[in-house]
Amino acid sequence: MYHALIMAGGSGTRLWPLSRKDRPKQSLALVEGRTMFQVTAYRLQPLIPLERVHVVTSAQMAAIFKEQVPGIPDDNYIIEPSAKDNGPAVGLALTHIAHADPDATVAILTADHHIGKTAEFHRALQAAYEVAQDNYIVTLGIMPTYPATSFGYIERGDALGARYGLDVFRARRFTEKPKQEVAEAYLADGCHFWNSGMFIMRCRIGLREFQRQQPEFAAALAQLGIAIGSPAYDDALRAAWDVAPKKSIDYAIMEGAECVAVIPVDLDWSDIGSWASLLDILPKDAHGNAFFGDQVLAIETRNTLVRTDDRFVAIMGIQDVVVVDTPDVLLVCSLDRVSDLKQIVERLRQDRRDDLL
Repeated sequence: MYHALIMAGGSGTRLWPLSRKDRPKQSLALVEGRTMFQVTAYRLQPLIPLERVHVVTSAQMAAIFKEQVPGIPDDNYIIEPSAKDNGPAVGLALTHIAHADPDATVAILTADHHIGKTAEFHRALQAAYEVAQDNYIVTLGIMPTYPATSFGYIERGDALGARYGLDVFRARRFTEKPKQEVAEAYLADGCHFWNSGMFIMRCRIGLREFQRQQPEFAAALAQLGIAIGSPAYDDALRAAWDVAPKKSIDYAIMEGAECVAVIPVDLDWSDIGSWASLLDILPKDAHGNAFFGDQVLAIETRNTLVRTDDRFVAIMGIQDVVVVDTPDVLLVCSLDRVSDLKQIVERLRQDRRDDLL
């Protein structure tokens, strides 16, 4: 059966001050009238029904998500004891899904992606499912539109034919965020694609890669799988988390996986990781501005995002700026520095301003 796993444990610090510990970006309505988590879950319908959608997240966020998408069964929420990047989260979730369905194939997705072409997304998932039955781990490679230095890349290798009208290739190598000149070369050669972070695999193949590349953690996961549904589960989970590597899924298994395929796709995709990437996909006026609500007056302003809930905001003579007004914080930041907002978050953490985090 085809299952989906939504990774929803990130903190979203680059969307501070709107995204906070108790309401991270996945739980917010940033682009559409629904929250990002709702959009992600309902986007899968009817290809993967809600009863086969699983979520790995914290206990606090699970309570919020259950209210937002009541159709996902409670048993499908997989709680990670603490944040250890998404590699351990995926291993934990694959163990749970395999326990329920040993022959499961899983689409591993995140809750913070914008995908404008839903039908094309479904077609890509169907193609990836078929390729995964040949024991490939499949990744969806986004066709690059500019030489991005904030994304990882996947280089295609030999052709593996086509599924559902989409070309399939062996993945030759993964490359982390490149320098500008390298990104320009990747864009020009037509053989490199952005790493979307979306992976499709049979559970047993993914767990086999954990066993091969992260053997200590895999051994603990095997014991955890035996303990699911029993009183021994909590102790087994603590034991597994004690040895879990703090690595992303890319570093934990993908870059060293034995059999990886890539399907290049055009999904109108964006990783909503910052205010700048959010501005890119929002509807804008003739001057490139995006405003939330009708409480903004802008004069001689260009390429600026303003979000305010209650207070009236007036701006004049600025460009390339983000203004976010919340009840307790006013953020004014240059667009080219929004990726550095974690510096503010870290300073607030050092100053013990948990009330603002």
